[in-house]
Amino acid sequence: MKNKVNKVDASLKKVEQIKLDANISADELVKVMGTSGVMGAGMIARASDIITEMFEDKDCTVFLGAAGALVPGGMKNVLIDMLNSGRIKVFVTTGAMLTHDLIEAVGYSHYQGSAKVDDSMLHKKEIDRMYDSYMHNNVYEGLEDFFVANWQKLFSERMSIKEFLYKLGSMVPEGKPSILRTCYEKKIDLFCPAIADSGIGLMIWGRIAGTKKVDVQAFDDLKAILDIAWTAKKSGFIYLGGGVPKNYIQQAMQFSKGASYGVQITMDRPEPGGSSGAELKEGISWGKLNEKARFTDVICDVTIALPLIWSAVKARIKK
Repeated sequence: MKNKVNKVDASLKKVEQIKLDANISADELVKVMGTSGVMGAGMIARASDIITEMFEDKDCTVFLGAAGALVPGGMKNVLIDMLNSGRIKVFVTTGAMLTHDLIEAVGYSHYQGSAKVDDSMLHKKEIDRMYDSYMHNNVYEGLEDFFVANWQKLFSERMSIKEFLYKLGSMVPEGKPSILRTCYEKKIDLFCPAIADSGIGLMIWGRIAGTKKVDVQAFDDLKAILDIAWTAKKSGFIYLGGGVPKNYIQQAMQFSKGASYGVQITMDRPEPGGSSGAELKEGISWGKLNEKARFTDVICDVTIALPLIWSAVKARIKK
């Protein structure tokens, strides 16, 4: 009976039961999760291995796409740390992400709240809710003051969205962590195709509605990101959530040799056919992902998975 129980494919690795020490580091924890190798633990361990290999491959141009309420969710400094690594060439994000970044950079904060709350009461108190993260509505007054003070310097000439974001990043007050300022200082190619769909977009609309004029060329950015993908020796991507950032990078990958590395962290489902929930392997059919690529999908909340994965990767690339 014993021989029948143990008769399995010799190529299969055994699922090891995770054992934890009291003072285990994040990297050690992820490696132990890798000995399990299955389910969420296996996903996080594989993602850490792939991103480490991606970052250590000097021929690889790394694209990072980020969507969702990551700044209200406490992920801003993790993102800045990733951008400061020197390995991310392209960062594509949402207007909302940059709005929340700018909100904190000009002196406001997000606050711990509760999802079990009377939202009509919050509305009366002028508090905006993102699940259990709160923000006071007066942040928009601060944003308006910022744009009024910097308007002439921001829009003195015709430019692309990327050039506008660089200008905006250069005007972010120094001394506070900022995604915008980090991308400006590190000269990371920052793209935000849906910038109008945000608080920043509303600030600009409010000014141009008062006869102010802007000349921002949205399609120039598309040429820029396609050129980067086309000329890259190899490419790899990391998707935090889906939406426009993921799709913008995915369509650029069609103009590459197909990405050699890919990691996606998402809670979205593939069955509806949308880009946000699509499994990475689907991209092989489009030529967005190389058939021999190293890739994995991590089905998890980004605010859980990213700190674990990045802590492990950061420890490894320093060695």
